[in-house]
Amino acid sequence: MEKMEVIFQFAPYGKEFSPQPETIVLDVGLKSVPGVIDHHQSDAEPECAASLVVRHPELVLEHIKNLPERLTIITHRLPDFDAVSAIFLTLELLELRTVDRAMVKLAEYAKMVDSACLPKNIELSATPYALLRAIFANIQKPEEEANLERIQEGLRMMKLLYEQASLGRDIVANRPIFQGIDRYEKAMHRVEDDYFNYYEDLDRAEMVQLYLPLTQAPGYKLVDGLMIQNPKSFLTKEWARRDVFNSPLGKGFSFLLTSFGGKRFIIGVDPESQVNLKGLGSLLNQKEQKKREQNGRPSGERWYEGNCPFFDYRIIDSPQDGPSLSYQEVVDTVFEFSRQIKG
Repeated sequence: MEKMEVIFQFAPYGKEFSPQPETIVLDVGLKSVPGVIDHHQSDAEPECAASLVVRHPELVLEHIKNLPERLTIITHRLPDFDAVSAIFLTLELLELRTVDRAMVKLAEYAKMVDSACLPKNIELSATPYALLRAIFANIQKPEEEANLERIQEGLRMMKLLYEQASLGRDIVANRPIFQGIDRYEKAMHRVEDDYFNYYEDLDRAEMVQLYLPLTQAPGYKLVDGLMIQNPKSFLTKEWARRDVFNSPLGKGFSFLLTSFGGKRFIIGVDPESQVNLKGLGSLLNQKEQKKREQNGRPSGERWYEGNCPFFDYRIIDSPQDGPSLSYQEVVDTVFEFSRQIKG
């Protein structure tokens, strides 16, 4: 890509885009057409952005037929593993004009990460996802600078993973491919230390048990959950789902609610638990809209309900401009939902 300048721009989550000349939109945009590749819309395929690039290379190649002098890539703010892997695969595809086996391996891993399906028996400090999360968590800069540094670090890691996959090596969990590289050895130590951060969070967390709807059949299931305000751990979700020792049912905490200063809430369930949150997002939105009316706030922003085939109602995120509901109101709504599910 020496002959082409790449400009990065960052958009709010859930923003809609239409195709633009000499521009590729990735992991945001709310459609999958040539020039815009996203998976968060209700009619999307059950793929992540990275796997869509590999599965449908024509979405890139039909839009950018000849390399421009300057290419603009738009992704969401605070780009994650899926976003940076989609960017790397797009740039690689534009250079090679075809999909090779290493690109497929990288896309498969990104899909595993984005769907929260990393095997629980692998050592987190040996897997690329956790190391990149550790690097991202260590970036303490204003958002625009942090966005660009995430891209830089992400593309550096994707290049390494692509090279290792090209040599036939495993990239799901393979500590030796990171050894001897200072930034990754430091990240390994941060992941290992983060386990103790999780235990600090656990001491402050509220342990709950909830009835949640089954994904594949009618009915409901009782699961263990955690509700944590301002978690110190950057891998809370991964440690909690593996924590068979502290979860009362002995299967790990399948439900997790995290609050970040009351300005953002993320609620999710473990795909392995075979439950989802269908209906909870709608209930939160009803209460959110009512409180916005009371407070005179704009009513356009909504809680994201995870209503796309890839997430299948397993994740909920609060409105982009911040929730009107308080932490206690969100918690009360979760319990109300559980009671409704049990009937």
